[in-house]
Amino acid sequence: MPLINLMTSANKSKGQEKLLEEMSAELAQLTGKPEQYVMIIIQNNVPMIFAGDREDCCYIEVKSIGSLSPSKMSKVLSNLIHSRLGISANRVYINFEDIDASKWGFNGNTFG
Repeated sequence: MPLINLMTSANKSKGQEKLLEEMSAELAQLTGKPEQYVMIIIQNNVPMIFAGDREDCCYIEVKSIGSLSPSKMSKVLSNLIHSRLGISANRVYINFEDIDASKWGFNGNTFG
């Protein structure tokens, strides 16, 4: 149920494939939820502008049923983005959303 939806203006790179795996493992660890429920989405080449210029940037949505620690997660995710995609933390916005279990569907049911 933890989800990261990452949109970036950066082109797909080898670093991105590793980023998928690392984000999945990190999100499971940061939320304390089994990785079997973690989903990571990366959308490349998204037309984006930030601070008035087109230098590579990134927008991330993090959703989970509880277990969010925005301050801690923000640092970890920003570091991963920088190490794998080369995008500076000051070019990354992250939105955290705690979802009610009854509003998160999986396998024909909801979690609550």
